[in-house]
Amino acid sequence: MNEIRRSYHEELEALQGELVRMAGLVTENILRGTAAFLDEDLKAIEDLIESDREIDAICHDIEERTYALMAMQQPMAGDLRTLVSMLRIIHEIERSGDLMVNIAKMGRKLYSQQIDPKLRGIIRDMGNQAHRTFASAVEALVSRDTDKAKALEEMDDVIDDYQRDLLRQILSAGEEHLEVSIRVALVGRFYERIADHAVNIGERVIYTVTGEIPGLTSAGDS
Repeated sequence: MNEIRRSYHEELEALQGELVRMAGLVTENILRGTAAFLDEDLKAIEDLIESDREIDAICHDIEERTYALMAMQQPMAGDLRTLVSMLRIIHEIERSGDLMVNIAKMGRKLYSQQIDPKLRGIIRDMGNQAHRTFASAVEALVSRDTDKAKALEEMDDVIDDYQRDLLRQILSAGEEHLEVSIRVALVGRFYERIADHAVNIGERVIYTVTGEIPGLTSAGDS
């Protein structure tokens, strides 16, 4: 029994290591993708799109191994919360990776198009804030830090403000470059969604540690 239990905990630790590796790849891609988009670097764009295959493969591997661990070991309490949260978190991470692929592909579509310098500046700020927010979510995940996880909401508010600034700037720019502006607005939306996924990761961290899901109130609460 002790040998089986030891094997279980070794596999759980290995899965958590793969989860962190996957999150690290996406965190890096947020920086890489933002730079590639702003620099119109087609080689970097293609490299990022290709790198998403590895992220998808890690996600699939973690998912299959987690289901197997749950089926064979029937974990309880904290271990069960950890595994259930892991299944949710890998998809938050994987989707964030997909959103960076969307940004990269939009950079390909906008190649050689003139983007208003003010819009470029806001996109740069959004990319940096999305990276900071996602990196903080990963730090909360690794350290199981519920305070850091709760702080993600405020970091998300910053990127929401940038998105509003971006839309105001687009509306004030007129219709001369409407098609380009719409695509830039979509890029802003993709960054906003990455920050949302980071907040969701934070909520799963809180659930793993405390057993409580933020935003849900118990019966009878107002």
